[in-house]
Amino acid sequence: MTPRAAGFWRSALRWLLTLAYAYAGYRHLTTPAPFVAITPPWVPQPALVVAATGIAELAGALGLAIPRTRKAAGWGLALYALCVWPANFHHAFAHVAIGGTTLGWGYHAPRLAAQPLIIWWALWASGAVDWPFRTKEKT
Repeated sequence: MTPRAAGFWRSALRWLLTLAYAYAGYRHLTTPAPFVAITPPWVPQPALVVAATGIAELAGALGLAIPRTRKAAGWGLALYALCVWPANFHHAFAHVAIGGTTLGWGYHAPRLAAQPLIIWWALWASGAVDWPFRTKEKT
């Protein structure tokens, strides 16, 4: 991939990630019940944790949009995605129903497998890492 193409894709995917996290943060704050439902039982004060994660998602989205804070936001969102992964496992293995619907493995398997990609996406889109698109430097 040429540096110009990589720059275009990094920018486009950064804005997509920014919008996704902004929307997710908004949803965590305005309709917390589904997120509280999938919170593992060992997490104390699930409603407070869901509100805090909504604020973290909004802060991360804002951070991605600001060049000076972009890399820090990428690292923060990558860590965030790692930390909320247990909720996805709990959702899948405890068969938690959301709105009366229990989702099957056709949803859960891709969702669980996608979390490492989401972590990488935050790091790459923010410019925190270049892998695997680093262009070879000329010697």
